[in-house]
Amino acid sequence: MKFLDQTKIYVRSGNGGAGCISFRREKFIEYGGPDGGDGGKGGDVWIEAVDGLNTLIDYRYQQHFKGGTGGHGMGQNRHGADGESITLKVPTGTQVLDEDKETIIADLSEAGMRVLLAKGGNGGFGNDYFKSSVNRAPRHANPGQEGEERTLWLRLKLIADAGLVGLPNAGKSTFLRAVSAATPKVADYPFTTLYPHLGVVTVSDSERFVLADLPGLIEGAAEGTGLGTRFLGHVERCVALVHLIDATQDSATEAYRTVRREIEAYGGGLAEKPELVALNKIDALTPADANRKRAALQRAIGKDVRLVSGVSGAGVRELVHEIAAMLRARRGEEATHAVQDDPEAAEPWTP
Repeated sequence: MKFLDQTKIYVRSGNGGAGCISFRREKFIEYGGPDGGDGGKGGDVWIEAVDGLNTLIDYRYQQHFKGGTGGHGMGQNRHGADGESITLKVPTGTQVLDEDKETIIADLSEAGMRVLLAKGGNGGFGNDYFKSSVNRAPRHANPGQEGEERTLWLRLKLIADAGLVGLPNAGKSTFLRAVSAATPKVADYPFTTLYPHLGVVTVSDSERFVLADLPGLIEGAAEGTGLGTRFLGHVERCVALVHLIDATQDSATEAYRTVRREIEAYGGGLAEKPELVALNKIDALTPADANRKRAALQRAIGKDVRLVSGVSGAGVRELVHEIAAMLRARRGEEATHAVQDDPEAAEPWTP
């Protein structure tokens, strides 16, 4: 299945059915009167977030969606049937934007969220609706109301607990393969990963988290260089970042600072997310060289640095447990802030 995280769609709700002009004509009933029924309501267009999807590829080849037209009213006060409504199924984490690609109409961040995109037109009134004491035989009815139409953009931001960031060829895909059952492409050249991959990492029988492998960032990614500007948005929903650096390159410090500059330039709160830094590919270095590079990087950035190897597995499990602990701490902080904002939410309910 191909990955698609952005697409343009056109939606149109159904027109309402027209009201009917009819009069009751039956034997032995001298004054039958008007009996035209109302038209049916046009079909709505909804969008709903569901589990089990992680791409918008379904909207690559079908981009026009229209609700059903309401049925017309009929004689004998028979109302027209309502038009058929349609529901667009999208992955959890999808944003709906207006045609300008800036105004966010809906953010479907949880499975089951459902938003009305276009409301169907109301059905027209039949002539029975207009009868009164001074107008006993109205000879007019309303046409159905026109449906709404709009052009929208769907943008998917993957929902993952932690995201792998780093320069191209930093070993992110290899690390994801080592800790999960995901099978991203691995090769000895940069930009092997062209779209994000998700993997479920098992820490214990009762604890798991989702790890996202994102395409490599290069200098200028926040301004549109390379692939980063398109996929940095997926990091926005991550609770924490795991920054992998290729230990075999000349300057690990410069590699770290290049990625951090792009993350800070992008904005969206990425720079404030908790971060774990790790030197990858230590299997290609001697222990002395690996420790020397780690010490130099720690002095330069003022953060702890881990040594890992996605190929040999050295330090991988330790880093996984650190990620899990960081996620637990972060969620605990969010829960504490939620309780402070709404103290009543923490109090147990009593009858």
